[in-house]
Amino acid sequence: MTRGQKRRSQLATLTVDLPAPDTGYPLPVADRMPAQIVAVVPAHDEQRALPEALASLRLQTRVPDRIVVVADGCTDATAAVARRHGAEVVETVDNHARKAGALNQALDRQLPGLGDDDLLLVMDADSMLVDRFVETACDRLRTDPSAGAVGGVFHGEHGAGLVGALQRNEYARYAREIGRRGDRASVLTGTATLFRVDVLRSIAAARGRRLPGPPGRVYDPGALTEDNEITLAVRTLGATTVSPQPCGVLTEIMPTWRDLWRQRLRWQRGALENLRAYGLTRVTAPYLARQAGMYLGIVAVGLFVLSTAMFAAAGRLGAPEGPWLAVCAVFVVERVWTVRRRGWRGVALAAAMLPEFGYDLFQQAVFLRAAADLALRRAAAWHHLRAREV
Repeated sequence: MTRGQKRRSQLATLTVDLPAPDTGYPLPVADRMPAQIVAVVPAHDEQRALPEALASLRLQTRVPDRIVVVADGCTDATAAVARRHGAEVVETVDNHARKAGALNQALDRQLPGLGDDDLLLVMDADSMLVDRFVETACDRLRTDPSAGAVGGVFHGEHGAGLVGALQRNEYARYAREIGRRGDRASVLTGTATLFRVDVLRSIAAARGRRLPGPPGRVYDPGALTEDNEITLAVRTLGATTVSPQPCGVLTEIMPTWRDLWRQRLRWQRGALENLRAYGLTRVTAPYLARQAGMYLGIVAVGLFVLSTAMFAAAGRLGAPEGPWLAVCAVFVVERVWTVRRRGWRGVALAAAMLPEFGYDLFQQAVFLRAAADLALRRAAAWHHLRAREV
């Protein structure tokens, strides 16, 4: 079975497993009439993965009215593949601002032809949407006037051995966390997000004043993590951001530890840079508190590891007992319970404890490196995976 066939099979399973959209808010027929929806798919050398992404858009219960692929500095046949699959193509010119720059060039062309009531979907070329993603997101925006955008809930594709399994468990916990928060999203995932066009226009108008970035640009070209930054922009302008569970996205995972290190370093460095650009506000305060808690947690883990090593060296380290045994048991149960939807493989990995503890230490090392790089003003880099066989 090819990688593409495996991804389609996994997407079908994901579609069945996800909860049905909330239908507790019936709408008059007129209110359910769809606005124009335009899908914008930025792609850099994605000729292999792109057909699957476009197919998932064509199979939506609410198919976008137009699909625009943004071929950004491609050295392969991405543009030709997009046209062959019926998509419009925008090819970037002298883009040096990564994904944000590619999106800005595309939106400069698309937004003038759209009404304020229209919707625009931004979707990664290496992702696939469950078949009711667009319909669910569209209905959520129509029934929740406070929502400025609806993001996807991402799930990792199969493969990549232990490093892949650890990422899938991580994503499963993140999806559960969003559900427990009533679908409130702290980050609008770059894998797939549906925006109100009037919100995007408001962001462009606020750049250089209320928001960082050059005036007139929807995305800040200086942002290393454009999805995190535009989430802060949407929320700073007073709108909410949500990710309903039925808006599932099957996305690429990092196949090696080296690739994962580079990806997470960019994510964390970008998050810190965005918070620095926005400063302390009502919107950023929870994000800053979360970052502070995370770094304090790293210190606590470091002290725990150090004290454990000291006790072991002194011959005073024994098996946990009494209250400590109960704490350990609760911790194991929590880790297992939060990935139970992933099946026996996810549960077995969580129950083993040590692999996930090592994964946590790996991520903490990434966070420390990101903070150090920012403090020392080291140049940040964008990591793009080489195309894999479909």
